[in-house]
Amino acid sequence: CIAVGSGAAGAINMWYDADIDAGMVRTQQRPIPQGRIASGNALGFGVTLAIAASALMGLAVNLTAAAVLAAAIVFYVFVYTIWLKRRTPHNIVIGGAAGAFPPMIGWVAVTGNITIEPLILFAIIFVWTPPHFWALALYRSEEYARVGVPMLPVVASLEETRRQIVIYSSILVPVTLLPTILGFAGFTYAFGAMVLGAMFLAGAVNVLTARDEASAQRLFAFSIIFLFSIFAMLMVDSWVAWIF
Repeated sequence: CIAVGSGAAGAINMWYDADIDAGMVRTQQRPIPQGRIASGNALGFGVTLAIAASALMGLAVNLTAAAVLAAAIVFYVFVYTIWLKRRTPHNIVIGGAAGAFPPMIGWVAVTGNITIEPLILFAIIFVWTPPHFWALALYRSEEYARVGVPMLPVVASLEETRRQIVIYSSILVPVTLLPTILGFAGFTYAFGAMVLGAMFLAGAVNVLTARDEASAQRLFAFSIIFLFSIFAMLMVDSWVAWIF
């Protein structure tokens, strides 16, 4: 249901952003700009998936999880895509909340409750999102400027964006350690998080000092590996605790 809901939000996003997608090299191969899917069909497909995913979650799992899933889709479409993306350089900072919902939805699906643990998992993704996307924006800033999307490198400067990447990366490292600090993960996770955090912060500092596209591209690529690995370490940690 989470995967289908994410696909629904993505489809609606591509329907709304078809005009700017056509003007960016990164997105111009998407189905709507290429004419492979009609705009109206994409919207209908996305809305249908959104309703179906939320309804199935409510019927098969629980209503709380369904409500959080529906809220995530609504937030992504209306708050991020329609309201923030073309209006403010804080689009990624605030809008990143939409991408941070999935672990919370999963937690609520299993437990039926929202407690401190899923909020911490939410916070990890929320703080990770700005440096992740700003690294991309650094080497795509001309494309964003051309289509009128006010990403931070466009409205501020490349240097300020690099500085903000370091700031958010510095915040991210202690946030990833909260699962151990709060007692729902052990030292296996903490060790992995510290190693990954040090690598992420080193990449961010390299972006600031190197001032080239290659360093931003490397950080963007590693940020994807980083997030996957952080959540994988939570599972490894639980396996280690179970065995020993």
